[in-house]
Amino acid sequence: MALSLASAPPAPVARPRVLVVASAFVSVGTAMYFLSLLGVYLTLRSQTLRGGNLWIPQGVQVPLTQPNMLMVTLLMSVVTMQWAVWAINNDDRTNAYFALGATLFLGFAYINMAAYLYTVLGIDISQVAAQPFAVLVYAITGSHVVAVIAAMVFVALMAVRALGGQYTSRQHDGISAAALFWHTNVFVFFLIYLIVYITK
Repeated sequence: MALSLASAPPAPVARPRVLVVASAFVSVGTAMYFLSLLGVYLTLRSQTLRGGNLWIPQGVQVPLTQPNMLMVTLLMSVVTMQWAVWAINNDDRTNAYFALGATLFLGFAYINMAAYLYTVLGIDISQVAAQPFAVLVYAITGSHVVAVIAAMVFVALMAVRALGGQYTSRQHDGISAAALFWHTNVFVFFLIYLIVYITK
């Protein structure tokens, strides 16, 4: 007896990628926020230098060792985050958990080094309002630390959901969404690294 087309099982319903779309909107908003701050930084630096004044106040050191380590740490986290996406997409749960844990560890390392960098800069906190450089450096880098903490919370929540078995090769939107937001923050730091720490 031949099977008719009417008795064939229906195709699986495509799941909406709501989390990925929402993460894309948040990532674009985050990037626009930092691009605006960096635009203000470049404008004020240009105006200050054109006026013949010092942009970096006397006594303030902008080292390269700590920013270099921050950049390397975040670049390593890009690899571990993408590793997590690859692993969950291939139902390799052990590697996915390890990669998500490594990403969170690198996030903690970034926050630790960023906090240490504030002590090295030598900016007098009592005179921040009088120094546009200091205000913008704290605004830009402090905002980025907050964004990385938000990304870490997102990754941790998706890791808990993965541990609960909610993500597989068929449905891994949460891990992909967390990766998108994480990569956006790394790209933003690359711009901060070039503008604030390299060109000063």
